[in-house]
Amino acid sequence: MESSDYYIPALALWACLAVRLPGLLRDWRDPLVRSVGLVIALGGAGFVFAAPPTIAAVNDVSGIPNASSLLVYVIISAFSASCLLLIVHWRGGPPEYVRRVSRRWRIAYLLIIAALIALFALGDAPVERRTDFDTHYASEPFIAEMIVLYLLAHMTAAIVTTSLCWRWALQVHGWLRAGLVVLCAGWLLNLSFSSLKLAAVSARWTGSDWDTLSTTFSPLVSAVAAPCATVGFLLPLIGPRAAASLRAFAACRRLGALWRELSRAAPGVQLTGPVTWYASPRVRLTRREAGIQDGLSLIRPHLDETVRARARAAATAAGAAPEQAALAGDAAMVHAAVRATRDGHPAASLVATDASVASLRADLPGLSRALRASPGVMEPLPEANALSPTAVQDGERSRT
Repeated sequence: MESSDYYIPALALWACLAVRLPGLLRDWRDPLVRSVGLVIALGGAGFVFAAPPTIAAVNDVSGIPNASSLLVYVIISAFSASCLLLIVHWRGGPPEYVRRVSRRWRIAYLLIIAALIALFALGDAPVERRTDFDTHYASEPFIAEMIVLYLLAHMTAAIVTTSLCWRWALQVHGWLRAGLVVLCAGWLLNLSFSSLKLAAVSARWTGSDWDTLSTTFSPLVSAVAAPCATVGFLLPLIGPRAAASLRAFAACRRLGALWRELSRAAPGVQLTGPVTWYASPRVRLTRREAGIQDGLSLIRPHLDETVRARARAAATAAGAAPEQAALAGDAAMVHAAVRATRDGHPAASLVATDASVASLRADLPGLSRALRASPGVMEPLPEANALSPTAVQDGERSRT
């Protein structure tokens, strides 16, 4: 793998950490929040310190050949422990149970990390190996035990996490279930990473050379596994908010035709104040809805029931369903009122009732859709500008 294959996943993970950083700092005392931060941070650190250039730099700075390999083993073990703790706190349960299980996993992996350090100190690995440390020292006393211990610890975390996530996924729905399924996939990939390395190490014990499994295939699997696991953890946290933002964005677009139509009632005057470019879709939707309500209030004196009735009858005669005909009537009435307001015509002689205006306000998306889907509504209404029954009658006589 190229160095970029290590650093790009690390940057992706740390970008996720940066997004979550304000919440992490605010709620750091929460064990769940703390575990999320540790998982993302350690996942990125694992890639950074496993990259060959970083390995060389750590070895040079420390003055100990292969000290970077021990550091990577410690980081991966801490990452495994953090994932287990995150699952425990995430799933919840009786507080005493959660504390007891969390304490056991912490102690277990602290002992594993201590054992890794002790075995490295007892072993002899004098020749720097940047990419094949596992297989090169697979038969070296103490170093071999260190390698196997770290792989088994990682595999244990993968098996336990996958099992817990799968059983939990069968009991829940929605974004939580999606996140758990992605987590299962990520930890199955992590299990494959450890299994490939263990297979390559075991092959060395029998005199075979399967080093490619450890040096080529397992890093590729890991490059997908860690981001996948991180996405699984973040999906239930970010997914609902992202879905709500998409819904707000879609709703804002659906109201666009009505917004633009009402904006023509008073050229040069915005229905609401300006919205900053970084405003959320929800804020934009709220502002647009408020502006539309203000626009309807502005044209209220010119909403003519005569225009509505005529357009509704025309739509019904053209074969429109009752609901669609009603919306076509509403759209024609609004369009005519906008023109009358803009041109300064007197108020309608048959102003829409409170019930009619309430029906307009109750289905803003439908009204906007009718304005967009009925080009005829936007055409000039010669007899509607007067907004009076007399004008309508004159128009009917002129057509005959």
